[in-house]
Amino acid sequence: MLAERLPPFVRDNYYCGEWHHASAVMVGDHTREWDDLMGVLSAFRLKKSYIASGGGSKTRLAASIDDYLEARGWRETRFDTKVVVDSLVTETPTHKIDMYRNKIAIEIEWNNKDPFYDRDLNNFRLLHQLRTVSVGVIITRSDELQSIFTSLGRGSSYGNSTTHLSKLIPRIEGGGAGGCPILTFGIKPSLYREDE
Repeated sequence: MLAERLPPFVRDNYYCGEWHHASAVMVGDHTREWDDLMGVLSAFRLKKSYIASGGGSKTRLAASIDDYLEARGWRETRFDTKVVVDSLVTETPTHKIDMYRNKIAIEIEWNNKDPFYDRDLNNFRLLHQLRTVSVGVIITRSDELQSIFTSLGRGSSYGNSTTHLSKLIPRIEGGGAGGCPILTFGIKPSLYREDE
């Protein structure tokens, strides 16, 4: 069903994955968020300058996606969660979500160490159980981008132990997100531009 719901541009330029009917939840209950997600994916281009520059705390690639979504009311969000049994309070900290609006959580994993996927999926699982996240979305890179990184002399910066789609899928298939509906979008080489 996911392929039928995607605009042709998104379907052709991303490796798209779906678990637990995530697109049905978004199209049925979160149409504005679905439209924003399809909009940012359609507008995105992988610029050479995004690859050539280092990341620091936030890469230019992630900032470009965040800027698009922030202009539409999405925000970086951290939740204060705890379990209270009688008078005993146990903190259950969660990690911040890159972009969040109306129970839709989006993480952009471009070039972190691959355990960041575990953190994201666990966060989605916990927040879904707490009825705070309806769908978790991860935008990441496809493995095929490695040849572009290598041609630009940046191959060693984007190594096998960093976040890319083939590291994510087994974690989802293994139940890393629990029952949380998940969408994944792996950026294909067709989105690469020298710079526009």
